[in-house]
Amino acid sequence: MRKPYVLLLSLLPLLLGALGALATPARAADNGSWSVYPVASKIAARPYFYLSADPGQTLTDRVAVQNKTGRPLTFRLYAADAYNTARDGGFAVRTVKERMRGVGAWAKPAKSRITVPGHRTVTVPFTLRVPDGAAPGDHPGAIVALDERVDPGGGRLALGVRRAVGARVYLRVGGPTLPALSVEHVRIGHHQPLLPGLGAGTATISYTLRNTGNVTLDPKVGLKVRGLFGRTLLDRALTRVPSELLPGQRVRLTETWHGAPQLDRARVTLTVRAPGTRQSASASFLALPWLLVALVFAVGVSTGVLLVRARRGRARRSAPARPSPRARPTPSRPRSSRSARP
Repeated sequence: MRKPYVLLLSLLPLLLGALGALATPARAADNGSWSVYPVASKIAARPYFYLSADPGQTLTDRVAVQNKTGRPLTFRLYAADAYNTARDGGFAVRTVKERMRGVGAWAKPAKSRITVPGHRTVTVPFTLRVPDGAAPGDHPGAIVALDERVDPGGGRLALGVRRAVGARVYLRVGGPTLPALSVEHVRIGHHQPLLPGLGAGTATISYTLRNTGNVTLDPKVGLKVRGLFGRTLLDRALTRVPSELLPGQRVRLTETWHGAPQLDRARVTLTVRAPGTRQSASASFLALPWLLVALVFAVGVSTGVLLVRARRGRARRSAPARPSPRARPTPSRPRSSRSARP
């Protein structure tokens, strides 16, 4: 019986760490087996590709792929567009089979497949042609080295993994730039103990952060909560925010507030800032100990019913008794006198 097979393409998060002990160029994208990085200039090493071009212009550059293992490795080399992951807004790139619209469509390595001997480095030129109608602003992407071999898994469900590493490309196309951010769809989930004092209240604030401009931004988000009569319940800067929000991208983020009020009406305001832009959005929630409110309501209803019944009973007892109607006398017939007889 054949086992079901699942193939996962692992595009590593393109983190750039210093690996000086392995004589790797500083901050190269690396997964422990191979690294991908821009070829250094005569002046200094480059952590990323920083490129600028006007519509219709063609650029050339070189990318280096270093094999850190003792055996040859073969890679599929391709250019890819970048995006923000929905989970945490991290920098990620499209797979080779996805449709490309920016750097992934415009950049072409001189070789689509390369074999790198063990403990060696291969340098590959690439050309980037910006089309005439390219939109101005930032177009992030990467030059990716994909190992097309599948690492098999075990068990009833065989899990196959393909690994890839990419060197980031930050391309800016000439023209007007517009920094713009929005914060949307603010939702609040409030959780509290059934009775006050039996635990702490917690609020989960979720929101969508969206880059509506054409340049990459480093957003800063502030959270402020006000209660009844304008009291400040919370005022802090959020830290779980992507440091690079790419143009046209949106991420759904959440923030947990421990110690939320259990008896208040709170208004939550999120304010996002970046150089040249600032936006805010708000939402409210009512914090009530619902079990206690239900008990008080039930007691109030019961008390009201008892009071009404008691009032009706007192009214019946204090009401004067109606007098019985007088009996009407029966009319008597007049007796005839003896003298009247014949």
